[in-house]
This record gives sequence, C-alpha cells and structure tokens, in this order.
Amino acid sequence: MPFKPEKRICQNCGKKFVIEPEDFEFYQKINVPPPTFCPDCRLQRRMTWINERKLYKRSCDFSGEKIISIFSKNVPFPVYHYKTWWSDKWDPMEYGRDYDFNKPFFEQFKELRNSVPRYNLTISKSVNCEYCPKITQSKNCYMTIGFLAENCLYGTITRDCRDCVDYFSLWRCDFCYENIYCSDCRNVFFAQYAVGCRDSAFLYDCKNCNNCVGCVGLRNKEYHIFNKPCSPEEYNRFLEKHDMGSFVNLTALKKKFFKFNLRFPKRYAMVFRSTNTFGNDIKGAKNCYACFDADALQSSIEDCKYIVTATNIKDSYDMIQCGEGSELCYESCTSWGYRVLFSLLVQQSYDVSYSDMCFNSSNLFGCVGLRHKQYCILNKQYTKEEYERLVPKIIEQMNKIPYVDKKGRVYKYGEFFPIELSPFSYNETVAQEYFPLTKEKAIEQGYSWYEKPKSEYKPTIKAKDLPDHIKDVDDSILNEIIECKNAKSVTFNGVAERSSALSRSSASLLQKGSLSENNTLNMCTGSGVYRILPQELEFYRKMNLPLPRLCPDCRHYERIKQRNPLKLYKRKCDKCGKEILTTYSPDRPEIVYCEECYLKEIG
Repeated sequence: MPFKPEKRICQNCGKKFVIEPEDFEFYQKINVPPPTFCPDCRLQRRMTWINERKLYKRSCDFSGEKIISIFSKNVPFPVYHYKTWWSDKWDPMEYGRDYDFNKPFFEQFKELRNSVPRYNLTISKSVNCEYCPKITQSKNCYMTIGFLAENCLYGTITRDCRDCVDYFSLWRCDFCYENIYCSDCRNVFFAQYAVGCRDSAFLYDCKNCNNCVGCVGLRNKEYHIFNKPCSPEEYNRFLEKHDMGSFVNLTALKKKFFKFNLRFPKRYAMVFRSTNTFGNDIKGAKNCYACFDADALQSSIEDCKYIVTATNIKDSYDMIQCGEGSELCYESCTSWGYRVLFSLLVQQSYDVSYSDMCFNSSNLFGCVGLRHKQYCILNKQYTKEEYERLVPKIIEQMNKIPYVDKKGRVYKYGEFFPIELSPFSYNETVAQEYFPLTKEKAIEQGYSWYEKPKSEYKPTIKAKDLPDHIKDVDDSILNEIIECKNAKSVTFNGVAERSSALSRSSASLLQKGSLSENNTLNMCTGSGVYRILPQELEFYRKMNLPLPRLCPDCRHYERIKQRNPLKLYKRKCDKCGKEILTTYSPDRPEIVYCEECYLKEIG
C-alpha cells in the first residue's frame, strides 16, 4: 500500500512539518521510525555537536603535556593528544560494560562517553597544523579546515589550495583572500562564485576572467572595471588610483561593489550538472532535495535529502559533513560508510548505530572510540549471534523506557543524541553560526552556554589606529595585541536582533540600517582582541592588502552572512513569474531569476 504525506508537529519547536511518501519509503528501507523533530531542528541538533572554531589550552590526560584542543578542560571525559589516541598505548575496549535494561539507553551511553578518551583535534597526515581543528594531508596551516592545504590561514572547507587566507569553500585555489565558493582561481580577492579567474578582485559569478575589478556575471573576459571593458593602461591606472593596499580605498571599493552587485539578477540556485535536485551549491546530483555544499567529485550524489557538506553519497538523509561513498546513512555528523545511523565521527564503517568516534568497524551499537572492531555494544565484545539477538531487545527497551530531557523532549529509538548530551555549549558550535541564539534563548531551549573568561590579553592598539596602508606596517605589528573594530561597538536593538540578523542577507540588513556602512555587524563575536601572525603579515605584504580591522571570528561571521541560508523558499522568478525553490526568501531585495531566464541574460 503506497504511503501518503503526513503532517506532524515538531516536538522541539512546535511547528508543523510534512513527511512525504518517499521519506516513509527511506525510513522503511533502513528500518527506523519517522522523526519527531522537523528538518530545521534536526539540522540544528546535529550542529550542536560540531565545534570547528573554539580552541582551548589544556593538558593531555595521558601524558600531561600542554595541548590545543576543541574540548575545554571542563569536559567530563579524558582528552588525549591525537597521536596518543591513535596509538596502541591504550585500549578503548577496557571501558566496555554490560547493558542495563533498567536504565534509558542514552543515560548509559553518556556514562560510557564520559569515561572513554577523545582526541584533541582531527589532524591526519599533516605537518605544522597544530592549531587546526580538522585537517588532512596539509602543511603549515593555521585555523584551517579541509584537505590538501598548504600555507593557508583562517579557512573553512578547503580542497587542494595554497597560500590562501580568510575564505569559505575554496577548491584548487592559490593566493586568494576573502573568497567564498571559488574554484581554480589565482590571485583573486573578495570574490564569490568565481571559477577559473586570475588577478582580479570583487567578483560575483564570473568565469574565466582575468584582470577584472568589480564585475558581475562575466564570462571569458579580461580588463574590465565594473563590467565595462578597458585597455590594460586604463586598468593599471585604476588600480593605481584605487590602491587596495589602503584600507580606506579597499573599504570604498567594497561598498561600491556591494551596491553594484545588487543591480544584477541572481541565479535561483547554484546547482550544476544535476537533475531533479533542489538546494544550493551542488554539483553532480540526481534526485536530491534540500541539499547544500555538495560536490560529487568523481562519482555522484543521488537520492538524498537534508544533506549539508557532502561528496559522493547516495540514498541518505539528514547528514552533515559526509560522503566518501556513503550509502543508506541517516542522522549522523562527520561520518561515512554504509548504514551509519545516529552517529558522530564514524568513518569507513558499516552497520553502526548510536556510536561516537569509531573507525574501520562494523556492527556496533552505542560504542565510543573503537577501531577495527565488530559486534560490540557499549564497547563490550559479543559474538555475532549474541549481538544480533541483543540489539533488537535494546531497541525495544529504548521505546519502552525512553530518555526524557529537562525540557520534556522524548528520545526513543530513531532520534539523534539528545541536545543536552553534547560536550559543547551552544555558542561553541556551528549551530550558533546558522541558528544564532542569545544566551537566554539557548538556555530556555535546553542548551548550555559557554561564558568566555575575561581575556588575559589587553589590547595595545585599536583597529582604528592601525596604519592605513600595508606599506606603512613594520614588523613591530607582530608584537601588538589589536582590539577588534567590533569589540566595543554598540549593538542595534540589543543582542536579540543580532540573532535574527545573522540569518538574513547582508543586503537586507544594510537597507534596514542594521549593519555599518562597511557591512560589519556591530558586535565582536570573538575575544575582542587578535594578533597578526608572521606568515599572515607576509601574505598581506606580498598581495598588497591592508591589515584586517576585525578579529578572525568576526571575519568568519562576515563570510557566513554572505552565503544564503540552508533553507528553501517558494518564490517566483522576477523575469517570467515561474515558481522556483530557492534559498532567497521572498522578502529579500535581490532580483532572482529561474535557470532559463538567468542563462538567457547572464549565460
């Protein structure tokens, strides 16, 4: 009998959401019940388990050496240096325990999780990257996340990049700065959706363009200034007059380009080489819905829903940071494999449920920190027959004796880990970037909140007092502690308005006066102070760029605000009136075209 759409009420936010027939088919395929949280709340819940930006000084609980970690010293579990964690100096099976059918599963999982050591940072095959939360096969990087990076600073989502600073999602780029969603670019600054561009600045959706400034929607062009062609001599005179080594000049150009960009229509979605796919920033997908930041690479992404940041994944729902050939996966973070369900950091594994930080394993239920294991429950070894007999009984018990959190939310089998079990406070996680809350709202919704201690560093210079031009900056700046430009700014209408502001477009905010003229949020999101690194200063000098006036956290939030929300809206094409599904909400000021109209006008 075919399934029918059903309306449900989210037990977290109380809003209605619809479970479609294809959703029921997927849940039946992996033998799990339908969710009781709506898609937005499920994504927010998963994000509360991901910390990518907050690093702490603490001691390794194995050796006592000083380390940098994504976990503060206040977490309840031991934290080991990643090299120790991956060694044979300890055995996670020693923490195994019997299952207690008189206690909720999640209480038992919490007790296990709080006893098993975790590694401090996710670093693999990398050199001189000890201040990177999550990095692989990289060299000489700082506060960078990704693969195959070299000499990169303050970057998120990196693949095969060199000498890039302050960016979000770069692929095969060199000497780039403050770019968002760019690939195959070299010596390009302040660009978004630029592909194959060289020696340019302030670009939006430009392809194969060289020596261009302030351009939108150009294809295969060179020597253009704000979309107008010019001679090489005119171009060089413009660069000399608007020398971007000056912070004043750069700010003026940024403001001019921001207004210029709004005049052009925007593509309803950046979806390429895909069929029957809805979302944004997707390449090589088929039959996908509400998927974002997904690139199939050499394979494909098929039959997926509610996926964020993925490569090569099929027939999976509700995943974030996943791929590498994954299939039939559900409600997991930074995981890949076959039938990985309700898990965190489970990789190259199959038939794993409710597990955390497990690798190259199979047939695990409720395990933490295992490697090359199978048929384990709560880190205890069973035979295949014992495991297959016990797991159905545990699932039945999870439904009979569910975990109920402090807000009354009920967690039976089929729900991701409870919110209050996350080792991170809400404002330490990615959730705060995409679902920003005030401290009061976070606590009201059952999250914890990290109270930043007063900075041990006192500013020695204010951002406004930095030299205007990079040529006037000497090496003494490396000894300065700079006060972020937003450190003592007055917030607009209190912090509560800031929470909603981050989810709207910068254009809309500037129109309403919520942002300053240089498009910055008037509140520091970091510690209020920052320093310039030696390699950072070398980069600014080489690229002729002024010192930043915002701390790294504020700069990161500025980039986050420039990307569209991870949400789809019904809207009509502003050219032909065709109904479209887009990440541009109907109340935003941008002109938005459907695919056909955009290709006719822009190409």
